[in-house]
Amino acid sequence: MSPKKIVVVDDDETIRKTFFLILQKKYLVYLAKDSQEALERFTKGKVDLIIADLKLPRINGLRLISKFRELGYKGEVIMISAYPDLINEKELNRLSISDFFVKPLDLEALNRSIDFLLNSKNVPGARSKEAFHG
Repeated sequence: MSPKKIVVVDDDETIRKTFFLILQKKYLVYLAKDSQEALERFTKGKVDLIIADLKLPRINGLRLISKFRELGYKGEVIMISAYPDLINEKELNRLSISDFFVKPLDLEALNRSIDFLLNSKNVPGARSKEAFHG
């Protein structure tokens, strides 16, 4: 079985590098600095999980996921943000966001969520039990 593919979209280089270092032992990890780069590079290939920051240059994270969904992406999504007050629960549900984490990130909880989403026999797009981490 081939390793699962994760795309991390965040304009903060430190966060991108942290995700890469933490996840690369178990998964194939690809990094994008903004929504445009993510859309250009990853809409044609199979991706199992997208981790996206809410506040991104040009197109925000929710709009990015909306565009991926319009293009047929049915995989898992974890949204992260330092601004939880900007999140609309209805929008998370509409876009089938699997999980949401508030920065600074609880890396243990994040790892558990990623492992659950990518390795369990759950229904794609179903919310995990810990849907809001803050």
